[in-house]
Amino acid sequence: MLCPLPVLRAARALRGMRAGDLLCLLSDDPAAVVDVPHFCTQSGHEIVAQEPAEAVTPGREALRWLIRAKGGDASSEDRPQTQTEPR
Repeated sequence: MLCPLPVLRAARALRGMRAGDLLCLLSDDPAAVVDVPHFCTQSGHEIVAQEPAEAVTPGREALRWLIRAKGGDASSEDRPQTQTEPR
C-alpha cells in the first residue's frame, strides 16, 4: 500500500487558502502522479502546472505541481504561496 501523504499535505494546506491562491507541491512518491490529479479533480482545485523536479531520494523521480485553490477559510489578504516538503 502506497502512502497518500502528498495528497493529505496538499489537502491540509489548501483548506486554509483563499480562492486563487497557489500551492507548490513537491513529491517523489510514485503514486502521486495519479493521486494528485485525482484529488484536484475531485475537490475542485486546478492544476496549473505539473513538471519534473529534482528528487530528494536518490534513484526516485520527483514531480512539482502548481495548484490553484478553489477557496477556503483563510482571512489574510496578503497570504504568501505555501510549499510543502517532499515525501
